[in-house]
Amino acid sequence: MTLFLVAIAILVFSGLAAIFFANRSRIATALGAGGALVGCVLGLEPSFRGLFRASAESLQLPWHVPGGAFHVQLDALSAFFLIPIFVLAALAAVYGGEYLLAYRDTKTLAPQWFFFNLFVASMALVVVARNVVLFLVSWEVMSVSAFFLVTFEHEKRDVRVAGWIYLVATHLGAAFLLAMFLLLGRQAHSLDFDDFAAVASHLTPASAGLIFVLALFGFGAKAGFVPLHVWLPEAHPAAPSHVSALMSGVMIKIGIYGVLRTMMFLGKPAAWWGPVLVIIGLTGGVLGVSLAVFQRDLKRALAYSSIENVGLIMLALGVGVWGITSGHPTVAILGLAGGLLHIWNHSLMKGLMFLSAGSVLHGTGTKDLERLGGLMKRMPRTGVAMTLGALAIAAVPPLNGFVSEWLIYMAMLRGGLEFTGVSRTALLLAVGVLALIGGLASICFVRLIGIVLLGESRSSEARHAHESSGWMTAPLGVLAVFCVVAGMFPRALVSIFSQTVEQVFGISAGDFTATLNSPQSPLAILGMLNVIVWSALILGALILLVLHKNSRAVADATWGCGYVAPTTRMQYTGQSFAELMVTRLFPKSLRPKTSIVAPQGLFPSDGKLATEYPDPLSCGVYQPFFERWAERFAQLRWVQQGKLHYYLLYFVVVLVVALAWVVFRGWVMP
Repeated sequence: MTLFLVAIAILVFSGLAAIFFANRSRIATALGAGGALVGCVLGLEPSFRGLFRASAESLQLPWHVPGGAFHVQLDALSAFFLIPIFVLAALAAVYGGEYLLAYRDTKTLAPQWFFFNLFVASMALVVVARNVVLFLVSWEVMSVSAFFLVTFEHEKRDVRVAGWIYLVATHLGAAFLLAMFLLLGRQAHSLDFDDFAAVASHLTPASAGLIFVLALFGFGAKAGFVPLHVWLPEAHPAAPSHVSALMSGVMIKIGIYGVLRTMMFLGKPAAWWGPVLVIIGLTGGVLGVSLAVFQRDLKRALAYSSIENVGLIMLALGVGVWGITSGHPTVAILGLAGGLLHIWNHSLMKGLMFLSAGSVLHGTGTKDLERLGGLMKRMPRTGVAMTLGALAIAAVPPLNGFVSEWLIYMAMLRGGLEFTGVSRTALLLAVGVLALIGGLASICFVRLIGIVLLGESRSSEARHAHESSGWMTAPLGVLAVFCVVAGMFPRALVSIFSQTVEQVFGISAGDFTATLNSPQSPLAILGMLNVIVWSALILGALILLVLHKNSRAVADATWGCGYVAPTTRMQYTGQSFAELMVTRLFPKSLRPKTSIVAPQGLFPSDGKLATEYPDPLSCGVYQPFFERWAERFAQLRWVQQGKLHYYLLYFVVVLVVALAWVVFRGWVMP
């Protein structure tokens, strides 16, 4: 644990050092980004060791806080989540060092680096904390530092609104977590995680079920479970792109970590837990990808895609839990392997997509799809990386997203064959829903790539786009390589999860690896096929390159369909690309809202057409609810007199009432 704590210390102190150079943006950036890179690299070594170690490494130091203890432990589950945290944070720090310098003339960058490093350190502490007080303190630091990162451009009203929505959502989740830990602490008579696990056998089914539900709400608010997802499409577009990559790639996975850690406290899962997780996963997958299909903001579309992928992860884990409780170990192993693998894959894919989107924003100044186009010519490195990331996240072979989704399909189909009765029917229907999600995801990312990178430039910003520097494109290349390698060697990657599965779900590491290497799960063959496909693609590209080099053919302009003077307006827009599917397939509540003001009168003025892309739950449920209660609480404004002696009077009244209650209770119940 010593090296891990050194890594955390470097992260924190390098962020503090950046504050002292608030007026020197380059020095602050070098200290903040450099410290983040060094700390993350050092943290990877104990994380990899913890992933393969059967026994956990722990450290407990005295901490004079009531009920608290500085108790940290690095086990297989913690290591599993620490690796994507440190890998993506290191790449985001390198990327952000160049990305943020564009603001050096208008903003002080030191606070941003302080909160970035604090954010990474707090996420790492959350997954190793083994005491409730330490866990909640780290959780709160993670949440608050993310708020300051999201509101970097706080002079914009929509950024401030996004920050407050995120802050309210995360503290609502923290309230559920506090209730959950109080119940666990009452049962264990302790606030230490080790004592929670020791009393699992003494919990009644009702108590265990209540704790599980509280965990779903508390951690689900951070992970983006529907209907607690509304902060994601607001916060991700508002934050700087390297922060969006970190929040989407790893921070929302901390919520999944919390659910898995809580299940370790509760012992054997109840029979209904698996179906509940499956329903949560399918709901998030369908809603997330449906809303991503027609978004106009590039980063907002990626945020909804994150909701979809969190849904896929919970779907896979739910199938795995369902297999455990129903006595079908093969189904359980395939589901758990697919879910855990997709956690890592999504960190790589979504990190790549958000950093690519940031490069587009950096090179053009806009993330509006209707103002982009033709960027593959002007930003080739970003374009290639973004295309590869889109193919991976759409689960197109031979990339890593296909492997994890293939395992999820295998788990569900195997469950449909082995289960009986209603469970069989439900899982087979879920296969069809998963296929629908996959089809919509393919359309979503074909639309993004086609509108952003292909065609003609739709604005002056796109026409004058420039490629980002090597400091920003190098992390894209690293993530792209990881996506390719993970798709070519899936068996080696999945086998290192065996200790994590054994620790959390009680399935022996030997059974886990034996099942994944069996003829029913030919991961080795799948990896070999991916290697062959990549070899064929590279060979074909080389042949085409040689033929093109030796060819004397002159490319002519694309046929303009008979138009004499075609313009950039004569091409698909993002909305028109998705319009047919959205209007024919989606219910009215999921469609964009279009308002038309038609020209009127003998000499009509200009008409107007506007399209909005609201979240149905945010605009239809949460916003009316909070507005209604805001009006009611506004009627209590008379209490706020703005005078000190009134507030002192309030304190005295409350104190007298409290003392009277204590005295009265002593008389009635001596």
